[in-house]
Amino acid sequence: MSASLVRATVRAVNKRKILPTRAALTLTPSAVSKIRLLLQGKPEYIGLKVGVRTRGCNGLTYTLEYTKEKEKSDEEVLQEGVRVFIEKKAQLTLLGTEMDFVESKLSSEFVFNNPNIKGTCGCGESFNI
Repeated sequence: MSASLVRATVRAVNKRKILPTRAALTLTPSAVSKIRLLLQGKPEYIGLKVGVRTRGCNGLTYTLEYTKEKEKSDEEVLQEGVRVFIEKKAQLTLLGTEMDFVESKLSSEFVFNNPNIKGTCGCGESFNI
């Protein structure tokens, strides 16, 4: 149906205070710009879908995919004209999370700054709640 977009890293947020928001997921300006760029020229897709899968050495990992439609149980986050849909299984794990897009010399990836995470694996690809 749809292919995974890019790699995502998970970070447990301990010292940084993330302010509560009404949305389950908050997008940084960098994430909004990148999502807009990814969807540019792809009119068949209406946004990105964030999900969780059992994988890795610590239990769960996030997935990102293009989506053509909103499923009945998906929660929609609309920010600055960008639509992100959260699968039902991922909704509780994402409460209060900030989604960012970070570029460095060696990588470019979406990063989920999640205050609900209790632990992550050494590589940062999987987490537990």
